[in-house]
Amino acid sequence: MDSQKRTPKKAGYYKPRKRTCPFCARDESIDYKDLAKISRYVSDKGKILPRRNTGLCAKHQRQLAVAIKRAREMALLPFVRR
Repeated sequence: MDSQKRTPKKAGYYKPRKRTCPFCARDESIDYKDLAKISRYVSDKGKILPRRNTGLCAKHQRQLAVAIKRAREMALLPFVRR
């Protein structure tokens, strides 16, 4: 068993790819009436997805939260999905 000593593996350097905000990349605006765009950022329970999951920048995440809340008040989006 001594003759088959394991050599330690070199840990490779993992550099994560930088995620760009889809709204910054395409220079789009966020509108509360555009339900197809907004509903992608709402979970199946109706919660607003966090920034680490959506990949949005801080500016667009705030705008998205306001747009979702406006759409809920106008009854375009449900508050809770069952």
